[in-house]
Amino acid sequence: MPSSMFWALALMLYAVAALAFQSEREQIPLALSNERKNVVIILTDDQDATMDSVAYMPRLKEHIIDQGVSFANHFTTTAICCPSRVSLWTGRQPHNTNVTDVDPPYGGFPKFIAQGFNDAYLPVWLQDAGYATYYAGKMFNSHTVNNYNAPFLAGWTANNFLLDPGTYSYLDPIYQRNHDEPIHHKGRHTTELIQEHAAQLLDDAMDSGSPFFAALAPIAPHSNIDANDGGPPVMTDPVPLRRHADLFHDVTVPRTQSFNPDRPSGASWIAGLPRLNATSVAALDAFYRQRLRALQGVDELVEQVIRRLEAAGRLDDTYVIFTSDNGYHLGQHRLPPARSDIRVPFFVRGPGIAKGARVDTVTAHIDVAPTLFRVAGIELRSDFDGAPMPLPREVGQEEADDNDDDKNIREHVAVEYWGKAIAEGRVGGFDGNGQIVMANNTYKAIRLKSQRRNLYYAVWCTNEHELYDLQTDPHQMNNLYPAARPAAAWIERLVERLDSLMMVMKSCKGVTCRQPWDVLHPPRRSKTATECDHWMMPFIPASTLSMRPKLE
Repeated sequence: MPSSMFWALALMLYAVAALAFQSEREQIPLALSNERKNVVIILTDDQDATMDSVAYMPRLKEHIIDQGVSFANHFTTTAICCPSRVSLWTGRQPHNTNVTDVDPPYGGFPKFIAQGFNDAYLPVWLQDAGYATYYAGKMFNSHTVNNYNAPFLAGWTANNFLLDPGTYSYLDPIYQRNHDEPIHHKGRHTTELIQEHAAQLLDDAMDSGSPFFAALAPIAPHSNIDANDGGPPVMTDPVPLRRHADLFHDVTVPRTQSFNPDRPSGASWIAGLPRLNATSVAALDAFYRQRLRALQGVDELVEQVIRRLEAAGRLDDTYVIFTSDNGYHLGQHRLPPARSDIRVPFFVRGPGIAKGARVDTVTAHIDVAPTLFRVAGIELRSDFDGAPMPLPREVGQEEADDNDDDKNIREHVAVEYWGKAIAEGRVGGFDGNGQIVMANNTYKAIRLKSQRRNLYYAVWCTNEHELYDLQTDPHQMNNLYPAARPAAAWIERLVERLDSLMMVMKSCKGVTCRQPWDVLHPPRRSKTATECDHWMMPFIPASTLSMRPKLE
């Protein structure tokens, strides 16, 4: 089939199916809970899930991981701070929020306001449902001492926000409480202040007489950025609390196959990256150690939250969530659509949740708001692109009645990025003129993990493509996409089908994000990639993928 006819057919299928199913599924049913539980979410900044950072947080393991469920394949929908956070708080893909950058005109706090989300995001909805809501730490980029009250962020019973230019300054932070003037805490460590603010907000929440939602958002392990007395900003390593400054002297970045590889991999600017020399590798190792040290204060915060809830007798009726806004890389293929940048830690403990459980199915940040709606017993919104996440229950606990929609996001997630990549740390970051080292990083990608397949497919704005079989190539080193070389027929057929799925996911809304298979197969209404396996992989011999050598 000619490519023009293929794309025309895909677009026609998308339009017809979307219209056919919109009216039928306008409202998503949900069995409401009689009891409203509390929620505390701890949201770190730029914390990886693939470089073992969680292994250096023993309090997190003791109090949340071992006491709850780990989501092994949880992804951010975009690998950069502000757009990812807006998706988390709204349940929408970045292409539906139109917040696509960290700064105006395309992103940041001003764009969040301009898009009308100050009246339509999670804390506002929770307040409407009777919750008291609290926040401490970083909310959005470009939330500054000049615009924090234009307007004030809605939806919070009480708050203490970090503001630019002090958001990323570990020892020179600026916090702004409720409707008060910002306070410049010169010489105070930002994580120590978060610990203090968290204690006060939790006490207020538990005294409110209402079910409560509290979000605590330290900047660790993000790079330190200082304003430099009005000059160009200076980006340096994260700064740990003094009591953690001498830890982990012998720790280095994990030497996986994708770390500083001998041969280039990937596409676009990533494929042209030179191999790092010994000086650069040593700098990355030092930067990695500072990240781990900076996270120790967050680890203390985790224990503080659990102990405070426990002492007040509120732990048993409170869900505690730990996650990050996006992932990170150090010497691997930050900001590319690679596994290290889009996969993030996600752990939950709470009433009735099985201890030490693990969920391997695909979940994403757009699922967080729907999940908290279910926890709060609120009817799901029809404009959510995500769906409630599965929460394994303890033996004897009643399972939630999942509707069909809830089960359909478990095998796929769409990832997208617009604009420039931002290099950080000693290798990269701001140059002598205060500019950020950049490269064109615009792409759309799909992560597909079914019972039989584990695929990653990306299309760059340069028209370059990437296709990886993550069962045998977990570090994304062997691009199967046929560039200049001849390709096996099954790869070409597979790419055609992935392009069809990409056509749906790149501009999906609501139910079409959760059920792309309904668009591609409206007569059958296939619900999962597994059910569509006959369509996705019809020409691949059963042994073809498994015969390729597994890359460790």
